[in-house]
Amino acid sequence: MQDQGYTYLRTFRYERKFLVETLMPFQVCFLIKRHPRLFHAPYPPRFVNNLYLDTPDMDNYYENVSGATQRRKVRVRWYGDPFGEITQPMLEVKIKDGVVGTKHTYPLSAFPMDVRFCDRVFQRALTKSDLPPEARLALRGMQVVLFNRYYRHYYASRNGDFRITLDTDMEFYKINGLFRNQFVHHQRNAYDVVVELKYEIAQEPEANRVASFFPFRMTRNSKYVQGIERVYF
Repeated sequence: MQDQGYTYLRTFRYERKFLVETLMPFQVCFLIKRHPRLFHAPYPPRFVNNLYLDTPDMDNYYENVSGATQRRKVRVRWYGDPFGEITQPMLEVKIKDGVVGTKHTYPLSAFPMDVRFCDRVFQRALTKSDLPPEARLALRGMQVVLFNRYYRHYYASRNGDFRITLDTDMEFYKINGLFRNQFVHHQRNAYDVVVELKYEIAQEPEANRVASFFPFRMTRNSKYVQGIERVYF
């Protein structure tokens, strides 16, 4: 199901990630449009903003680094402007089981993403949100640790079985949970292009054929891991 380009998952799916190091974004877009599966853009590109949560011991980060079979990420996503009053944030709990994953999504109350922002402000927004018990359980012991954003292009195959996203202009901001944030401690990755091929489990037999058209290197690239390592270490 999609609402203004937002994808709600109800089942597990594959997400193959590719790191493109030798082509410009417009060249990658050209390759995608030339694919035999007739990929098209279902809606315009836009900026994606993500606010990541983790435990004080960074359990989610270390699970991802170690490649744990079962792992998760907890984040809040919105589109467009990164700062100001965030009026339509969505809580996402991403769950990985081996090589497939899904996500549970919940609308959140608005919150300010400006110099007032800190973990206390965010927790207040969570308290105001109408979240089910399983969502509140997933948030237990979590705190805000990282903000990132990037520019995303969207493509879908003609029959809708395969989706591709292309991400560029990645930025990562360290979040101070205890005090107000000026958002000055950040790193920018303006060179990498990350492509993701997404499809349901039933399409796995065809996926190699679809992916083989692209001269890209498959990777375990995680924007969350990259962001933590850029602004914390």
